[in-house]
Amino acid sequence: MARRAKDWLKQAERDLEHAKKDLIGEYYEWSCFSAQQAAEKALKAVYQDTNRVAWGHSVRGLLVNLKDSFEISSALMEAAKVLDKFYIPTRYPNGFDVGAPTDYFTEREAKEAIEYASEIIGFCKDILSRSR
Repeated sequence: MARRAKDWLKQAERDLEHAKKDLIGEYYEWSCFSAQQAAEKALKAVYQDTNRVAWGHSVRGLLVNLKDSFEISSALMEAAKVLDKFYIPTRYPNGFDVGAPTDYFTEREAKEAIEYASEIIGFCKDILSRSR
């Protein structure tokens, strides 16, 4: 299997930039989702680099499965839990009883999501830099 950790990390960083642009454009639901995607893809870069199989889309789940090899702070785990909440309801109207996702997500949440994704990407970059 080809090792594609650099590709996963590159896309994670691009997704984070997308989240920042959506924040500026007030597309808060998409900013939150893109931040979640950025964190997920950065973690998948670590999985690629360490010859592990990444399964699913849960940022928390991906972090939990790295605990055997890396120290993961409770703050990083909390960030992952917040980001996971942005995976489905940010995109689908049936995530809420009424209204569209655009009606529910806020600037504060988008900023928080970007901050948390940045922290997780930093964590992943640190791991990746050690393996080179």
